[in-house]
Amino acid sequence: MAAERARRHLVIFARQPRYGLGKRRLAQDVGNVAALRFSRSALAELVRRLGRDPRWTLWLAVTPDRPTAWVRQGRPIGQGRGDLGARLTRVASALPPGPAVILGADTPGVTRTDVAQAFRHLGRHAAVLGPARDGGYWLIGLRRTPRDPLPFADIRWSTAHTLADTLASLTDHRVGLLQMREDVDDGPALRRALRRRRLA
Repeated sequence: MAAERARRHLVIFARQPRYGLGKRRLAQDVGNVAALRFSRSALAELVRRLGRDPRWTLWLAVTPDRPTAWVRQGRPIGQGRGDLGARLTRVASALPPGPAVILGADTPGVTRTDVAQAFRHLGRHAAVLGPARDGGYWLIGLRRTPRDPLPFADIRWSTAHTLADTLASLTDHRVGLLQMREDVDDGPALRRALRRRRLA
């Protein structure tokens, strides 16, 4: 089991939760305090739920790259500079060998079952994607063998075309799909997430 864990990498992309930084669209709708509260609680919940599973090693791809003392669980790795594609490429290239599953810190409700399913897909697919309601994706998994591409170039990030562009860059490869989820990027999405939590 230890050897299997060493070969599988779960990466949470996260901005250090700080007042007035990040989640700008959400902050415009609900204020900086509520946006910060969501960022902190969502990240803490994901780390708590996913971080101790023996089937993978947890990494936190953080921005800014330093300091990392606030990371209490998981191995910190800096995202570096550039657009999301450049940062995803940098992190995916820096990890030790083995399949990697990458998700953002702003999708509440992701479970160990979701992550395990993503890794299972990578046994027979070059990549796996978790579609998001806004046309992007909440998770991407990559097998990361020498013949498998990193599909992050020429993507229209943070648009309704992000998922389609990424799938187009993987046309010649098998891609698995997970269930659709919703990122929390604005006030209505946060209200829906809180309502789902109450009903769960």
